[in-house]
Amino acid sequence: MSKSVSVVIPTYNYGRFAADAIRSVLAQTRPPDEIIVVDDGSTDDTTEAVKQFGEKVRYIRQNNAGVCAARNRGVRESTGDLIAFLDADDTWERTNLEKQLARFSRDEQIGLVHCGMREFDSDTGKTIGWHLDGGEEGVADNLLLWEGLVIPGPGTVSVSRRAFDDVGGFDTRMKVGEDWDFCYRVARRFKVGFVAEPLVNYRSHPAAAHRNVENMELGMLLFYEKAFADPGVAHLRNRAYGNFHKVMAGSYFHAGEYGKFLSHSIRSVWMRPANLGHFLSKLRPSPRRQS
Repeated sequence: MSKSVSVVIPTYNYGRFAADAIRSVLAQTRPPDEIIVVDDGSTDDTTEAVKQFGEKVRYIRQNNAGVCAARNRGVRESTGDLIAFLDADDTWERTNLEKQLARFSRDEQIGLVHCGMREFDSDTGKTIGWHLDGGEEGVADNLLLWEGLVIPGPGTVSVSRRAFDDVGGFDTRMKVGEDWDFCYRVARRFKVGFVAEPLVNYRSHPAAAHRNVENMELGMLLFYEKAFADPGVAHLRNRAYGNFHKVMAGSYFHAGEYGKFLSHSIRSVWMRPANLGHFLSKLRPSPRRQS
């Protein structure tokens, strides 16, 4: 028996992008059973951008409460056995739903399926990079440790309603890292499927949430606080925090906040001495080219 699928698109002041996102869903080779757009209190032309599609899209508007609340609201209002998420500034390739649903159909124990992703520059449309390093085994540990095969973003993810309900949806306290936290909680309890193709186009632009390093730090610290409340993963604590501080050090370095870079670098090495080599390699001068 085939399963029904609902697509949930949260948006906040992304009227300039939302129509492209919706068109990419309507163009799927396996059409969704419903498309729900949750407008999280936009003040731009989002309403007009969405309503041009008429009854093909269900439009829900709420007071601004954050992307997690918008996704949770969309799921509550949906009816599908499976829920696929797409952010309003991203798009799908035409076979995304077809291929993700096919992966679900091969194993009833799967709670989450994800796929590869193409990152592109919003201004030029040019490809910045390919993210094809997802996987199916050990996903929860990889997310906890910031190592190996991870899940690149919410637009690459479809979940079963059972899995969503079982973990309680997205944590509304988080502004950044909420997708990481959600996928980790699902991966701890359910099997994960992966489609090794770039079926999602991720738009890189200045307003993207992940560019706020402080919010990312706060979100990930909450993620770890919750994750390590489980004594079953206590043996991974130092390694996980060491890698977390390594990532934060790099993020603050690129943001030009060198004091925070140094602080996180020290904590990274303290928690995981093996990371010392990583930081020393950054200090070595590049070899001079022979003339």
